Amino acid sequence: MTTSAGPEACRTRHVVVMGVSGSGKSTVARGVAEALGVVFADADDFHPSANVAKMTAGTPLTDVDRGPWLEDLAAWMAEQAGRGRSTVLACSALRRSYRDVLRHGPPSVQFVHLDGPAEVIAARLSGRSEHFMPRSLLESQIAAVEPLEPDEDGVVLDVRLDPGTLVERTVDWLRTA
Repeated sequence: MTTSAGPEACRTRHVVVMGVSGSGKSTVARGVAEALGVVFADADDFHPSANVAKMTAGTPLTDVDRGPWLEDLAAWMAEQAGRGRSTVLACSALRRSYRDVLRHGPPSVQFVHLDGPAEVIAARLSGRSEHFMPRSLLESQIAAVEPLEPDEDGVVLDVRLDPGTLVERTVDWLRTA
């Protein structure tokens, strides 16, 4: 994979709003992108049909399943950076190794981890019918979470806050980070 290093790319910003399914990452990422006037994408839209079918059936993805998907996401951010466009991406990015792949795309990536009690997230998933990710996979996602490490540029926000407040806090953090 190549990283775009032109002058336009150096002036772009790339933010990944991360967390388990049901944490609100798509809603928050979309709101942040709108507030900043940048390109939004949902990583779910990049999944190949085989991954979607597997998750719909209640089978967790393996790292082999995720590899090409993560590479595609990193390449998309790099492509946007090369065009001088900043991005906000909603993506689970639960493990450090996944975030490392994403960081190999654009010149830099910042992370906003939406985290909170499992019961709050489970309640949200139970009330959701339009998404392919079943509630049964929540436990495997929670078990997979590797918190942001000190050398990762990121912030952790509490999912119990309302989406508007999460968007506001993310934008405030990005303006001061």
